[in-house]
Amino acid sequence: MGFVGVISNPDNLLAAFVAAVVFATIVSIAMPLMTRSSLETRLKSVSSRREELRRKSREALATKNSGQGTLRHTDEGMYKKVVERLQLSRLLEDPQVVEKLAQAGYRGPKPISTFYFFRFVLPFIFAAVIAFYLFVINDFGLPTMTRTLFSVGGLTLGYYAPNVYIGNVATKRRESIVGAFPDALDLLLICVESGMSIEAAIQKVAAEIGSTSIELAEELTLLTAEISYLPERRQAYDGLSRRTNHPGIKSVMTAMIQAERYGTPLGAALRVMAKENREMRLAAAEKKAAQLPAKLTVPMILFFLPVLFVVILGPAVMKVTDMMASNAQVP
Repeated sequence: MGFVGVISNPDNLLAAFVAAVVFATIVSIAMPLMTRSSLETRLKSVSSRREELRRKSREALATKNSGQGTLRHTDEGMYKKVVERLQLSRLLEDPQVVEKLAQAGYRGPKPISTFYFFRFVLPFIFAAVIAFYLFVINDFGLPTMTRTLFSVGGLTLGYYAPNVYIGNVATKRRESIVGAFPDALDLLLICVESGMSIEAAIQKVAAEIGSTSIELAEELTLLTAEISYLPERRQAYDGLSRRTNHPGIKSVMTAMIQAERYGTPLGAALRVMAKENREMRLAAAEKKAAQLPAKLTVPMILFFLPVLFVVILGPAVMKVTDMMASNAQVP
């Protein structure tokens, strides 16, 4: 009973929430200092993708008559078995799930099975946790219907939680890519105008831009592998456009496709695109700067103004209090 009383006390819940927020803040600040850069490992894994595709292609051609060999990745894990047995891909069908996962950096069949599995399981977990807390531990004086509505809300929250998580990861990844993309275009322009081929130029830029954005280096290295393997470069360029889902990158890929199709100079197109992307990055920074005063209004009201009033009015209040105390002591 003591344990139930501790976890049902609102003061303890508030203290636990504040401790969790403080811990998350400390971890967020210290994590970049504690973790090592995985640039080389990620670039090597993506670079080896080209050789792996070539090897699987040769194996598929060699075993074509026997019906064995494939270029597809296979997923034989527990999540895949559950998804197939319950037919979750049809029950929870999302036609854009592959593009969403690719934008978040998850490729292959395994992330798809994991997504559908957690999209099916999390609603029941969230609803069970909320119902157990409200009906068993502490009901906060709420009627039964209200507690039931909270449990149903847990179902809705659990259903959309995987989409929210994937969306947040994709947004952070896109911001990292877009922030370094204009610099990558400048480097790509220098490499192309120096006489390098587009494959060698992209690979060189991927190696150089990794210190600024690992995500962009990974995407460029994957683009190099796809250019070497796919029958048309246009497919590789379109793949990068879909994975990044940014208008600036899409315009650059379209310009590169048109330059290859019509034989126009690639250097001139890259120069124009680099200028436009720099202007887009500057406009985004100006937009954030313009939004800063409005975002700082509430923190200033809650944290700065009370302290300012205490500093300004504190000495005057203390002096008035001392004067009233001294006048009260005079007979």
